[in-house]
Amino acid sequence: MTNTSATAFLSQVPERAFSTDSAVDILQFAAECLDGGSGVALATLIEIRGGSARALGAHMAIREDGRYCGFVSGGCIEAAVASEAVDAIAEGADRNVLFGEGSPFFDIVLPCGGGITIAIHVLRHSAPIRTVLDKLQGRIPAGLRYEPSTRALTAIETPKRAGWESASFVTVYRPKSRIFLSGRSIEVDTTARIAEAAGYDVYRHDNANLEPDASRIDADTAVALLHHDIDLEIPVLQAALGAEPFYLGALGSARTHARRMERLRDIGYSESDIARIKSPIGIFNRARDAQSLALSVLADLAAMRVARFG
Repeated sequence: MTNTSATAFLSQVPERAFSTDSAVDILQFAAECLDGGSGVALATLIEIRGGSARALGAHMAIREDGRYCGFVSGGCIEAAVASEAVDAIAEGADRNVLFGEGSPFFDIVLPCGGGITIAIHVLRHSAPIRTVLDKLQGRIPAGLRYEPSTRALTAIETPKRAGWESASFVTVYRPKSRIFLSGRSIEVDTTARIAEAAGYDVYRHDNANLEPDASRIDADTAVALLHHDIDLEIPVLQAALGAEPFYLGALGSARTHARRMERLRDIGYSESDIARIKSPIGIFNRARDAQSLALSVLADLAAMRVARFG
């Protein structure tokens, strides 16, 4: 790994183009700028020493004029990374930069007390990024491989996790989290509003039509049944149990869930199938108002997604 001087002359002053930590937004910005004729670099968090505010594989995209988006830390070094990227674009050469613990930049200290390494790759073409974006648009997981020795970036099949594979660094991209909400209640209305504000893709199943759209349920979908009527739940539970959502939860007391399980047994579902249903739903049991229930459900499924996919 190589280091560069933090005091290098900068022809451009970095400025955040917009605030996002969405990989789709960051890659889209990079591809559009590159295809528009601008020089662009993709900065990636490739090493963590101690603590870090972001996970391995976190990105920034930086245009040659210093405009950037994304995060590789909690916001404390992004301008410095952008400055390094502007220099890298001007030189046409990739570089690695260390911050925090182990870094020569004594005046840049990470609040977490650890250290990180950022790989800055000067993009040559947008095809690998476009491939990832196309897959994510179709709700298909994707991956990128960066080979420092050849300065090559290639689209690959989805790796299990972000990190080093031999001499290459691989990054994982998953489709946007979707929440499949079933029910016609104030709890559903409130959960949908908060979920949308948090950036989830929200799909609401209208129980006037008892046939749920099972195609809306995939591995990046959480299914939350916020009903007060078991009869309305059953078609949705059948659709969810026939798919592989990363979360499946249903509203109700222990007595309600016992009745739910009995109905499913009568239909022919196994105990292992039924055990996939989280009930009571959420991270705490006694949510007596719509706002508390919505926060309980969303926190529960967010924790489950992190545990499943990192």
